[in-house]
Amino acid sequence: MKNSTLISPSAVKRVISAPKASLVAAAVATSLLLAACGGGSGGDAFDTASSVDAARRNTSAFAIGSPAANATVSGTATVNGTSGSKWTKVSVVDTSTGNKIARDVTPANGAFSTTVDTTRLTAGNHTWQVTATDSTGGTRSVLNVNVVVNNTKATTPTAPTTTKIFYGANGHNNEGGAYDISNPALQLSQLQDLGVKMYRNEVYSQAAANKLAGIAKTMAAGGVTVYPVMLMGLDFNNENDAYNAGYQLGVWTATANKYPYYEVSNELEADALTGNVDGVYPQHFDNAKFQKARGVIRGMIAGIKSVDTNGKIIMGGGAWMHYGFDQMLANGTQPDGSTGHPVVSWDITAWHWYSDQGDITNACGGTGCHDVLAVLQQMGKPIWINEFGVRPNMGSDQQIASYLVGNKMMAQFVSVASKYNIQAIQTYELYDDPAGGEGAYGLLKNDGKTPKAAYTAFKNFVASNPK
Repeated sequence: MKNSTLISPSAVKRVISAPKASLVAAAVATSLLLAACGGGSGGDAFDTASSVDAARRNTSAFAIGSPAANATVSGTATVNGTSGSKWTKVSVVDTSTGNKIARDVTPANGAFSTTVDTTRLTAGNHTWQVTATDSTGGTRSVLNVNVVVNNTKATTPTAPTTTKIFYGANGHNNEGGAYDISNPALQLSQLQDLGVKMYRNEVYSQAAANKLAGIAKTMAAGGVTVYPVMLMGLDFNNENDAYNAGYQLGVWTATANKYPYYEVSNELEADALTGNVDGVYPQHFDNAKFQKARGVIRGMIAGIKSVDTNGKIIMGGGAWMHYGFDQMLANGTQPDGSTGHPVVSWDITAWHWYSDQGDITNACGGTGCHDVLAVLQQMGKPIWINEFGVRPNMGSDQQIASYLVGNKMMAQFVSVASKYNIQAIQTYELYDDPAGGEGAYGLLKNDGKTPKAAYTAFKNFVASNPK
């Protein structure tokens, strides 16, 4: 027995196990081969060789492979499955409407496939009836599949766009002259060439408001925002009468067109001065005239807001150092020193500056030198310098152009814009006034088409200093 060849249990295990390992290896190899050929269990059931072969063997076989029951579908959805040789046509109908929603197809090699444009369907739950029909049309096999149509596309949040408003110009479309010669389309092309985005124009009556509204629509289509400056004097008996007149103009203006901005009055504070004074103190203003001016402004704001609650209010452009006027409006005070009067609120403080006034950050008058922008900034509103210009008698056209873009005007305004919260600057004006008007302040002559040196200087400055 000692000489007998014995096989240990472990050896038996090895002998038995070895063939099993080789079978597993062979099976893995076969699986990899199938996967490489597009087979295996990763595809839909109807794509496998076994299911297609089964359909071929069973002439009446019919099954839906896709979409799966209760699937969410969007865009172009595929409807496919297996089909025996008995069936010669497959159709798809939406049961909610009874309409066919896919092209009829003829099965081939035990399978069928067609598509549905789900964008033509309403969102929500649908039942699609898939029908196989034989060549006689009398025998059918019907299957239903429930789906959810959802074509809502996820949107990527985008940063809000900010409309550029920094560079602008003044126009006088209700004053005639070159503005009647040059139609709004030509004005628009000139403003676009200059790089201007804001266009300030006056209104003073219902007819003027209606005219400007039409021009504003033309300009808006070309990327230029028009806004009205509402003009009114102080020829009233009292503050209440002034309020009522201002209210009516506000209603007319906002009814004609809802603007993003409305300017209430223009240099009205100058009409309320007691004389040749700086305008930095309350006592520099006449009490009765101040009350009427306050009535006009309050009325304009109330009239606008009765029609348009969204438009921003620009406090009518003041001039020189007359900021004592705005301070009293904001504080509810008067030149006589009394308090507790109506407080006026606005969104933007506007100011005017011309070449003979010097440096707006160091303006010097009878009361000393003042940083006008710093005082305006203390009111807590953005600042618009919505009139700036060079006096026509300053010198040659080239000298005027150089000053316009120089370090006491446009170059300075741009350099200190962030410091003082200057949101916009608007040159005065697009065209020269005709003879007898305020003068040759324009970027173009009063024929409405001939550029001056200031036109080129302004255009080049804007292009070189984007804001």
